[in-house]
Amino acid sequence: MFWDHVSGVYDFFVGCRLKELNRQIGKAAASFLEPDDKVLECACGTGLISLFLARKCRDLTATDFSEGMLKQARKKCRFVNMTIEQADITKLNYEDHSFDKVVAGNVIHLLEQPQAALQELERVCRIDGKIIIPTYVGKSRKSGKNVLLSFLNLFGAGFQQQIYYRDYPAFFRRLGYKNARFYLIKGLMWCAIAVIPVTKENKDNKDNKEFSA
Repeated sequence: MFWDHVSGVYDFFVGCRLKELNRQIGKAAASFLEPDDKVLECACGTGLISLFLARKCRDLTATDFSEGMLKQARKKCRFVNMTIEQADITKLNYEDHSFDKVVAGNVIHLLEQPQAALQELERVCRIDGKIIIPTYVGKSRKSGKNVLLSFLNLFGAGFQQQIYYRDYPAFFRRLGYKNARFYLIKGLMWCAIAVIPVTKENKDNKDNKEFSA
């Protein structure tokens, strides 16, 4: 697996080039948590955001599809309130409404079926909870590929898809999340954070659309 292949050097590159940006992303994501929250993190990677989430919530379950990434996360994140395990973001093995907040960083826009992943995140999040999605974004189409994408492609990722800041809100609205709020962090790269409130009305509307289809 590609992510297993790069897991050993991922932190070296990202830590050197994007250390301050990732600190800001972690703090921003954690700011939406409450001390008593039970939190699920998908695509945790090596634990760059997990470090901040675990300090802010009661219980954190950090997951990734790559065992290589999880191995690095286990070395870095040694919190008594944190569980690290393998999971597929599009097929989560958790009960409905079992988490207060759900976090998924830098993954949704790269998936072949982003809607399937978002539906799973929404399914496992309780009513009145939040889905928090930080994503590295391009500043503009004129700025070219971001440095992280270029780094990953050096290792054979073959990623061509990049989402730009101006397109980020539209990406979620096309998938039916019209109540999402967006926050921007600027640095060597930019990061946009989508925060989606999980409401009964939204879930009912999606269920009705799926039924009528």
